[in-house]
Amino acid sequence: MKMNAILKKEFLVFFRNIGLVVFILYAFTLDIYIAGKGIKVTPRNVPVGYVNEADNLVVNKIISSFHKPEFKKSKMFLNEKALKEAIYNKKIMVGIVFNKRFVNNLISKKQAKLQVLVDSTAAAQAEVTLIYLQNILMKFGNNLKLPAKIDIIKLFNPNSNTKWFMSLSELMSNITMLGLVLIAVVFVREKENGTWDIMLLMPVKGSLIIFSKILSQVLILMVGITISIGLIVFGTFDTPINGNLFYFYLISFLFAFAIGGIALVIASVSKTVLEVGHLTIVIMLPLIFLSGAWTPLSSMSPFIQYLSYLSPLRYYIQATQDIFFRGSGFIDLLPYFGAELLMALILFYIGYRKIGRLF
Repeated sequence: MKMNAILKKEFLVFFRNIGLVVFILYAFTLDIYIAGKGIKVTPRNVPVGYVNEADNLVVNKIISSFHKPEFKKSKMFLNEKALKEAIYNKKIMVGIVFNKRFVNNLISKKQAKLQVLVDSTAAAQAEVTLIYLQNILMKFGNNLKLPAKIDIIKLFNPNSNTKWFMSLSELMSNITMLGLVLIAVVFVREKENGTWDIMLLMPVKGSLIIFSKILSQVLILMVGITISIGLIVFGTFDTPINGNLFYFYLISFLFAFAIGGIALVIASVSKTVLEVGHLTIVIMLPLIFLSGAWTPLSSMSPFIQYLSYLSPLRYYIQATQDIFFRGSGFIDLLPYFGAELLMALILFYIGYRKIGRLF
């Protein structure tokens, strides 16, 4: 009953703030739509793999054309199965298969068929990468006056639909921002309104107050996610989901509590809502940059890739992309669930200990 009373109070405060309600609706609808419609991504350091069944110098010459800054050093795989597994596991983004007939057909002036596999999860980057690939291969074929044909297979996002990727990325970025702000503000507002001491006099344990306040904002986030997924992601952009939607909600719930732990730290050191805004920006930007929300992690420097393991947003984004585009099952998602749960427990414990000193 005590928790219900606190939850009811927080919901009433939230819905009475019309400006905040309108902003959250904007963040979960129009902002997602704008991001999906208008943002493009340019590829850099794209990881490439290849299978050289032909074992010929011509293949090596083609591979040497893929260089920085557009491409990383190409990796050779023994067979097509290993190549596809590397793409599925996000070790490479582009795979090229040079079969045994490729070189023979080139030499005999016949049409040589080349198979290219592309992870189109990050649709914009995949599309521009294909343009680079086609230009390199066609230029090579024209120089030698060889009749080569490129057979391109786009995986996970066959139409290279940028809207699908960007709308989900923007949604997860907004969840990060709103989670930090909403959860921190419910505590700081008590300080600004001068009701903090009154709250401490309530016949309720401090731990119950903390958990109830966080839960109220997490539930608001989950409602916002539902609106965004229903109206924009599915409704407007017709984004497919190849996995289980329940898994997405589960990882979203864990991520919300991970962000809640960081928000508790912000609330413990902030005296005004303005300070909450300042600290949120300082914390949110590194989380987004280290997550792969806008640029695939494989395109980042090794040092930044290691730092990204400290961002709970990394696991949230990877799990979401696997659920929507790759159709991964629960077993494949276990590493993300485990990492997100661990991050949630650690961050929530730190935040709880920090703000618990004020009770």
